[in-house]
Amino acid sequence: VQLVESGGGLVQPGGSLRISCAASGFTFSRYGMSWHRQAPGKERELVAAISNAGGSTEYADSVKGRFTISRDNAENTVYLQMNSLKLEDTAVYYCVRGFRFDYWGQGTQVTVSS
Repeated sequence: VQLVESGGGLVQPGGSLRISCAASGFTFSRYGMSWHRQAPGKERELVAAISNAGGSTEYADSVKGRFTISRDNAENTVYLQMNSLKLEDTAVYYCVRGFRFDYWGQGTQVTVSS
């Protein structure tokens, strides 16, 4: 199982960023997927989750209305579109397989700063 995140970077407050996670080594369409994040000095938190077919999504209250999780099962990829970014969204973002959270990617850094 491999989960490889990409697309992180530096963005100004109010800006947008889309991060991606390319999955391999398992039947992607059979698993729900989620994004988690960890800010400096804080515990990891679940940001967004999506069902295996993409028909159901859930979001942390802190990102609801600003972030959108989606997936392309033909491309074995899950995305996180982040809009109206805030300073407190700065964190390492992790792609995670399933709802037992059994495999994690290496993470991609998202920094929101002016």
